[in-house]
Amino acid sequence: MTTQETTLTAGDAEVTVAPGNGCRVSSLKIAGTELLRQGERYGCFPMAPWCGRIRDGRFLDGGQLHQMPLNSPPHAIHGFARDHEWTTAHATSTEASFTYDLTDPWPYRGRVTQTVALTEDSLSLSLGIETAKDSFPAQLGWHPWFNRNLGGDSEDVTLDFAPAWQEERGDDHLPTGHRIDPKPGPWDDCFGMPEGVDVTLTWPGRLSLNVTSREKWAVVYDEQEAAVCVEPQTGPPNGLNTTPRLVTMVDPLEAGATWTWRRL
Repeated sequence: MTTQETTLTAGDAEVTVAPGNGCRVSSLKIAGTELLRQGERYGCFPMAPWCGRIRDGRFLDGGQLHQMPLNSPPHAIHGFARDHEWTTAHATSTEASFTYDLTDPWPYRGRVTQTVALTEDSLSLSLGIETAKDSFPAQLGWHPWFNRNLGGDSEDVTLDFAPAWQEERGDDHLPTGHRIDPKPGPWDDCFGMPEGVDVTLTWPGRLSLNVTSREKWAVVYDEQEAAVCVEPQTGPPNGLNTTPRLVTMVDPLEAGATWTWRRL
C-alpha cells in the first residue's frame, strides 16, 4: 500500500491520481493537452460524505443534530475526503482503487472507496461508502475543475446540457426547495436530470468531452475565469437535510460517472 501518485495510461490518454491529496485526479492529459486546472486545490476531487454546502454545518439524523466544522462559513462544504490522505488498495496500468476511513469530526465510522479506470477515450470514476456499524445519511460526488481554455489560439469551452429543472438558489447559495425553469449562466447552481446527468463540454476545434452519470443531480459552476465545473452527485446541496440517502450495513451508497472524449 502506498500514497504515492498513481499514473494510468491508455493510448495517448494519461491520468494521475494523488491519494495523498484527497485522492483527487490531479491531471488528465489527452495527447499531451491538460484538461484539468492545475494546483493543490484543483484537479477533480471526490466529495464525501456530503456534496456542496450543509446549511450552517448542521444536519439531523433522526432526532440527533450533528455540527460539522464551518470550512466555508457560514456553511460546511464538500465533505472531508478531499482533505485527507487515502490508501492505494490496488493499481494496474489502467485502473486503480483507493480507500479512506471516515473519522472525527464525522460522527460515524465507515469507509469510502474510489476506483478510477482509463481507456483510450474514456475515464470511469466510481465511489462507494459503507458503514462499519450504524446507518447514517451521506452523499457522494465529484468536483472536477476543467480548464476553460486549452491554450494556444483555442476558444473557450462551451457547455451543452438540457436539465429538467434548476434548483432555485437562495441568497445563502443553498436551494430554497423550489424547482424553476433553467436559467442562463453564469452558474453556481444545481440542476435536476431525472434520466441521468448528461453534460457536454466542447473546446471548439480541439476536443469534446461528455460527462455522464446515472445520478440525477449536477452542480454547474462557471463563475471563475480559469475553469468550469460539472459535478455529478447523489443529491442536491444541503441534501443531508432535505433528501437524505441512508448508508446501512446491507445497502452501501454507490455512485459512478464517466467522461468520454473525442477529438474535433
